[in-house]
Amino acid sequence: MPRKRPPPLALTRRQALASASAAFAFTVVPRHVLGDKEATAPSNKLNIACIGTGGMGGTHVREAATQNLVALCDVDETRIPGKKHPQARTFQDYRKMFDAMAKSIDAVYVATPDHHHAFATMAAIQLGKHVYCQKPMTHSVYEARRVAEAARAAKVATQMGNQGMSGEDTRVLCELIGAGAIGHVREVHIWTDRPVKWWPQGVPRPADTPPVPANLDWDTWIGPAPMRPYNPAYHPFKWRGWWDFGTGALGDIALHAIPPVAWALKLGRPVAIEAEHSGHNGDSFPAWSIIRFEYPQRGDLPPVKLVWYDGGKKPPRPEELDPSRGELPGNGRILVGDKGKIYGTRLIPEAKMKELKPPPKTLPRVPSHYEDWFIACKGGRPACSNFDFIGPIAEGVMAGNIALKLGKRIEWDGEAMKARNCPEADALVKREYRKGWTL
Repeated sequence: MPRKRPPPLALTRRQALASASAAFAFTVVPRHVLGDKEATAPSNKLNIACIGTGGMGGTHVREAATQNLVALCDVDETRIPGKKHPQARTFQDYRKMFDAMAKSIDAVYVATPDHHHAFATMAAIQLGKHVYCQKPMTHSVYEARRVAEAARAAKVATQMGNQGMSGEDTRVLCELIGAGAIGHVREVHIWTDRPVKWWPQGVPRPADTPPVPANLDWDTWIGPAPMRPYNPAYHPFKWRGWWDFGTGALGDIALHAIPPVAWALKLGRPVAIEAEHSGHNGDSFPAWSIIRFEYPQRGDLPPVKLVWYDGGKKPPRPEELDPSRGELPGNGRILVGDKGKIYGTRLIPEAKMKELKPPPKTLPRVPSHYEDWFIACKGGRPACSNFDFIGPIAEGVMAGNIALKLGKRIEWDGEAMKARNCPEADALVKREYRKGWTL
């Protein structure tokens, strides 16, 4: 058995956070102590508002209902399940919701299109509310930095919606790597079938201008993005493929797939990124892309190259993979180490997995991604995908979209949020917002 290496960075980080709980844990004080006699004490149940109630937002609503669901907000009235939750007030604009109910809310779920993530999240944080925001954390590098800084200063409990971070597979991967099961990892390959069959990319902007549905507040839906005429090519789901509103396949899946690897390998921000793709028109993302991230040496751990594939592209099939497994599936991950490979969470060839003595369970298990956040909101340990952990990873992923849009290799200074060799990247780190919207 290889010599056991120190545990993954995130475990050490969590231990450090626990020892510095005064900086990050938020002690929930019953609001009746603060003079709000009608409010339910957060120590019993959290008063939760849901921003975005369709799609994944529907899951948020169900989870919030296990606590105390007090508000539902969606720009599309047809997507607000008000009849099922008559106790909750309903809104189409989260700014108006906060104006009306700031004292009645403890925590907020955010499940808007990507371009609203930072704005809804920041509005909550500035009011001292705990936040669970769907992936990707934000629409840009700058937004990820600002939101993480604000959450840290406000000492609120945060969680990004990449549910796999709370799963057993993530912990098994970290423990295998921490035990040295495949030696030092030098390459990672991650692929997804998005956007194929999910939403269109590599397409021109629609030219027709149908009327805005009566149930939809289009001006609020556009929010900080450039104004575009309403079109069903954007709402309710196809916004993911447009630069104005979404973050493409990378934003949709990379912040599910990369964080477990980052936890296991102690990855922070990349130092270089290079992208190849099918071509794009500046309006919608390319139909496929391959993006190469380079991470520096971390202590005694060697540099790592992480290759991302989407739109049907995949890495070569590992020769160690049993022929009976067939072709690589639509989504997957391979880690390449000095002493072997991990496919998903199993060593290959399969004989190596059968010979392996399972490493000890060194990482804490959590009941669910949502419960992990509830625990943090009520003064417990930080959630496993809190913004301090996920922020630098999200910045790196959004920097990947900068390389994708520019079509050139960027030498990335993550701390400064700049491409050393590419001043034109500055405009993509932070974009101009529509009048009336500031972060």
